[in-house]
Amino acid sequence: MLSFAYPWAALALPLPVIVYLLVPPYAQGRAGVRVPFFGRLAALTGATPGRDAGVMRRGPWRMLALTLCWLLALAALMRPQWIEPPIHHETPARDMLLLVDLSGSMDTQDFTDAAGQKVNRLAAVKEVLDGFLKRRTGDRVGVVVFGNAPFTLVPFTTDLGLARKLVEEMQVGMAGPRTVFGDAIGLGIMLFDASKAPAKTMIALTDGNDTASRVPPAEAARIAKDKGIVIHTIAIGDPVAAGEEKLDEQALKDVADATSGTFSRALDRAGLEDIYARLDAMEARKVETVTFRPRTDLFWVPLAALTLASLLFQAARLVRWPCRRAEAAA
Repeated sequence: MLSFAYPWAALALPLPVIVYLLVPPYAQGRAGVRVPFFGRLAALTGATPGRDAGVMRRGPWRMLALTLCWLLALAALMRPQWIEPPIHHETPARDMLLLVDLSGSMDTQDFTDAAGQKVNRLAAVKEVLDGFLKRRTGDRVGVVVFGNAPFTLVPFTTDLGLARKLVEEMQVGMAGPRTVFGDAIGLGIMLFDASKAPAKTMIALTDGNDTASRVPPAEAARIAKDKGIVIHTIAIGDPVAAGEEKLDEQALKDVADATSGTFSRALDRAGLEDIYARLDAMEARKVETVTFRPRTDLFWVPLAALTLASLLFQAARLVRWPCRRAEAAA
């Protein structure tokens, strides 16, 4: 579609006519001489004799050339542009961070995979997480793993293929045997500090109680709430376990309640899939659509036409001038 960036420049269209009517002709004094062939001399120069002056006439071709050049110059000033069809670009409006416990208890084989085979808890988690990440198109996703300390496995990214690959490579104990859930939340808060997304969500999955965090989970949850972060917690451990592997469900509930999130318990793979399906529906995909219409400047077209028209007009004058002199001499 053709458009003009400065259409108001068209208001200058009648400017030459206004100048012609309001401004007196340009006067230039020259020495005069009386000659008997004054009429032929005036015809040769194209001037109209007047009292004490001669007014040059503009022929129709010259007037046409000047008018054309003015219109082309005005068209260039209006800056014509060709506007392409709109291009829609979607940017993520949600940042989602997954907190995954890799403590030693995640090696317990009390889950089944899709084929019905006994697998450890982490294998079931990775299988369910893979399907969950497939459905997060449009979100930026990050992954934090924690054991003795929290580590950023995947910074926030829209490359979900990369995130799924790195999640698949997680191994039990790679972050240490203990559980620092509170510190993992703290690291997640730090990652969210650089986020400009209007919606921020954490999904925490752990099968043990916090035993070594420098920041208690409840206190970390209060800081997350102040920063607008919602935390959903998933307990995957054995509620009746004791010692290091004991699951502190109350701490997970407190974290979820403090941030207006949800608490869920996954006793098997089917339950874990159901939890992630509910979270997928609850944390619906959010995107911001930016529409951009490419513009191609075409001001060079009337400028090129103006240059060509001026050159042709001057060339025509140079060719016509000897012919007129020959006619006047005859």
